[in-house]
Amino acid sequence: MTTLSQIDVIVVIAYAIGIFGLAQWVSRERAGHEKDSSDYFLASKNLPWWAIGASLIAANISAEQIVGMSGSGYAIGLAIASYEWMAAATLLIVGKWFLPIFLRNEIYTMPQFLEQRFGPTIRTVMAIFWLALYIFVNLTSIIWLGSIAVTQVAGINQDIALVALGTFALLYQLRGGLKAVALTDIVQVSLLVLGGLVIAYLTLDKIGAGAGPLAGFGILTERLPGHFDMILSPDNPHYKDLPGIAVLVGGMWIANLSYWGFNQYIIQRALAAKSLAEAQKGVVFAAFLKLLMPVIIVLPGIAAVVLAPGLAKPDQAYPSMMSLLPVGLLGLVFAALIAAIIASTASKINSIATIFTLDLYAKAKPAPAGDDAAVKQAYERQLVLVGRIAAVVAIVIAMATARPLLGSLDQAFQYIQEFSGFVTPGITVIFLLGLFWKRATEAGALVGAVASVVLSFIFWFPADYGGSAALNAVPFINRMSIVFFASLALAMIVSLLRPAPAASNRITMEGVTFRTAAGFNIAAVVIVVILVILYAIWW
Repeated sequence: MTTLSQIDVIVVIAYAIGIFGLAQWVSRERAGHEKDSSDYFLASKNLPWWAIGASLIAANISAEQIVGMSGSGYAIGLAIASYEWMAAATLLIVGKWFLPIFLRNEIYTMPQFLEQRFGPTIRTVMAIFWLALYIFVNLTSIIWLGSIAVTQVAGINQDIALVALGTFALLYQLRGGLKAVALTDIVQVSLLVLGGLVIAYLTLDKIGAGAGPLAGFGILTERLPGHFDMILSPDNPHYKDLPGIAVLVGGMWIANLSYWGFNQYIIQRALAAKSLAEAQKGVVFAAFLKLLMPVIIVLPGIAAVVLAPGLAKPDQAYPSMMSLLPVGLLGLVFAALIAAIIASTASKINSIATIFTLDLYAKAKPAPAGDDAAVKQAYERQLVLVGRIAAVVAIVIAMATARPLLGSLDQAFQYIQEFSGFVTPGITVIFLLGLFWKRATEAGALVGAVASVVLSFIFWFPADYGGSAALNAVPFINRMSIVFFASLALAMIVSLLRPAPAASNRITMEGVTFRTAAGFNIAAVVIVVILVILYAIWW
């Protein structure tokens, strides 16, 4: 544990005041215009590519990534970077094949797509699923791991840090909604990348005894060769977390497609784009940033094996590396970490509010009939208010349950992946069928979603309590593959046995094109070539 100097504290306070003020300024409404649900939840559907790309990364890279993945880098090594590098390839798929359909049909939430494609029941079921997942898995982990970092670096009581982070993130976006988050995320990501590069440079330079980061990297690879295997062998103690070639051709694709393509928390930024072309440029920008993330997240965790051996928990790796930084730079990197935590927390809160308000509340209490402008305006005002109340309730629940759920875990990042994997195969099944198979029905989709949870639970249920030891031993990435194909088969069988009337599918493919601009295609080729080179070197 270290103590922030006066200069470091000033840097952090300046960041907090600056980013809060910027969020309120960019989300202000023009004179005479009252914020409506489109403004609050979709940033008026006017986001430019740079805001989309930066916001995708800011929403994704938070404490669960920085602290959690750095901890996995400490325990496992570079292999954990597959989550980042495979995400870059996934974003290209999302931009080319998913976004054209979503934007042509004016989709604003993922449950809304499910209703237009299948029917109302699955919209409600999946909205509740997502709310539970976002609050009890994602939101809790973001503020919990963030509080660990703040405690390690600044010496603040962890419970106080947890409440402070959650409260600041809530207030940061409460007034402006998605616009406040997305339009400031370019600042957050810039600070995150700068801070991450600083800590990577200094830790590697320290390992190299002042000879520079390249010398330090060479020493690191020599001293820890086992930490630089991208594809783990079956005898590796962490094979269950990252089961060899399956990270390239197995369950990780299922997890990534679900996360980047069908996850409200992420895709909401692209749905708010001013155009399809702008959204596609944004996802390419995010894909390039994902290639850089292991350098600023995983590498410091591996360096900590040399510089801070014997840590009580792997999740202490990144905060321990921060404690090596000099005065001033510590404040900068600490502000970058807080920036990532706040941006991701605020994004998650806004997405929870969006799903609750538009997919549950607005369905239970639809807009009044008629063309009265005053009545419509009052209803829109009510939706924004409900969204703000939902945001407050969500963060309060997350703050109250974070310690009971996460306090005893060594690697919280693996916890997130493990329990997200309960619903991930089913989500991927129902969306892929909904997008690309006309005969898929609501009954089939519901069976696929439920089967995913039930089958995943059977695999997970501990042998000590009557579960199967053989099933428990299956790596969760492989488990996702098995559950995905089983759920897919069940969903297709039920869809064929219980066909639905054609009118139940209100998703149009008219005007949808999967042709992409030359710039997108060139960028995609460059990204794929870089990935091939990275895996060829570190296989």
